[in-house]
Amino acid sequence: MKFEAYPFEKLNKLLCDVIPTSKYELSSLTIGEPQFETPQFIQDELKNSSELLKKYPASAGLPKLKEAMINFVSKRFNISLENEQIIPTFGTREVLFNFPQFALFDKQNPVMAFTNPFYQIYEGAAVASKAEVIHIDLTKHNDFKANLSDENLKKCDLVILNYPNNPTSSNISIEELETWVKKAIEFDFILINDECYSEIYFDESDKPVSLLEASIKAGNENFKNVLVMNSISKRSSAPGLRSGFIAGDSTILKEYMKYRTYIGCASPVPLQNAAAIAWNDEKHVQNFREIYKKNFQLAKEILDINPPKATFYIWLEVEDELEFTKKLYEKKHIKVLPGSFLGREGIGKGYVRIALVENVNKTREVLNRLKDFINE
Repeated sequence: MKFEAYPFEKLNKLLCDVIPTSKYELSSLTIGEPQFETPQFIQDELKNSSELLKKYPASAGLPKLKEAMINFVSKRFNISLENEQIIPTFGTREVLFNFPQFALFDKQNPVMAFTNPFYQIYEGAAVASKAEVIHIDLTKHNDFKANLSDENLKKCDLVILNYPNNPTSSNISIEELETWVKKAIEFDFILINDECYSEIYFDESDKPVSLLEASIKAGNENFKNVLVMNSISKRSSAPGLRSGFIAGDSTILKEYMKYRTYIGCASPVPLQNAAAIAWNDEKHVQNFREIYKKNFQLAKEILDINPPKATFYIWLEVEDELEFTKKLYEKKHIKVLPGSFLGREGIGKGYVRIALVENVNKTREVLNRLKDFINE
């Protein structure tokens, strides 16, 4: 089993011999981790529940946590899920890694497709599952929209989409997702949308849609072959809570729940209590969205970059992403992530990913530094 070096390991190697200027403090815009305090009411609940550390957590999650997640889906997407159609998970990283191994275990020659560039866990899951990989290339020529030929779809056992997309910050319409649902039914593959950026949007009248919505629109109301994953890491600035869910096809989830009872990924009870109140609250999420919106307004003013509809990433096109990254670190003490570290077969080359996850004042300062570098 051979895993590719993680992007941040590659970045450290790229920059290890570069001596940055001492004129500025380091600004790291590499990782998609919100740099805001987790809301106090969430921290308080975690502290107040600490005595429950003596309890073993149930693999299925606390009933009130599952109820909070069901309420979130209902309020946000106007979809009423049954208990058997959703499973709380320990964030989405673990489920993105282990679900493909569960789903592909009995396949003779498993085939897994996913968007490229991509969140590296997709590839790791394919390696662990011994699956052949088909990349769904996202480029400016296809407007970073996922598309795959019927010839390739016929081969697939599992397809993972990621919209709103990391790293390209592109989005997809409900009609486009509906087409994917119909293909999943026609060619009988499992279709997943990783929706962990669904709540980082800037226009209340143009929110990202869920694959579950598209499934209903396609007439697939029981979500056959359709699953989504989501988490509060980005939504609530609480990646340390490790709270996510997988939802959709209850037939698949029934068997997957059996699998989960053996792999020990249950979240500690205090974390589940804190996560439940986070999922039930929208006000703090709106506050974070306002900060991200202001950050992208600054990006428009300073760099003349059109804000994306969702996510907190800038997918900046450059001539040479590796040289750009090294020189930017050397001259301005800013770290960004080369796009080629996030893709395969040349996809991502000529881009860097910039995460606007700081407060407005820090974002203004670092974007001005970035502008000066580009203009030099």
